[in-house]
Amino acid sequence: QVQLSESGGGLVQAGGSLRLSCAASGGTFSTYRMGWFRQAPGKEREFVAVISLGGGNTYYADSVKGRFTISRDNAKNTVYLEMNNLKPEDTAVYYCNADHYPDDMEYWGKGTLVTVSS
Repeated sequence: QVQLSESGGGLVQAGGSLRLSCAASGGTFSTYRMGWFRQAPGKEREFVAVISLGGGNTYYADSVKGRFTISRDNAKNTVYLEMNNLKPEDTAVYYCNADHYPDDMEYWGKGTLVTVSS
């Protein structure tokens, strides 16, 4: 069973950048498809980005495409979310997700808060 710990959230002005990290422990990191989700106040959790086991394939929500970049370092058991040109509507708690291949067992971190001021 993998444990996930996010970091890197904070307060940033619109147009700014942040880099989120999610460190994994307790599992074989390379067997997990990794993703980021977010939940804004009063809204449901939504998909942001996902990266394949080896990092060769990525997929993004339309709302962040071209601004956010997901990457992973399997040697460091860490997945990243580089967020550029942030907008107030990006304000949310960002959660790291691990989806184990091939049984699709899912695990979640506790989240990190990103606040974008206008």
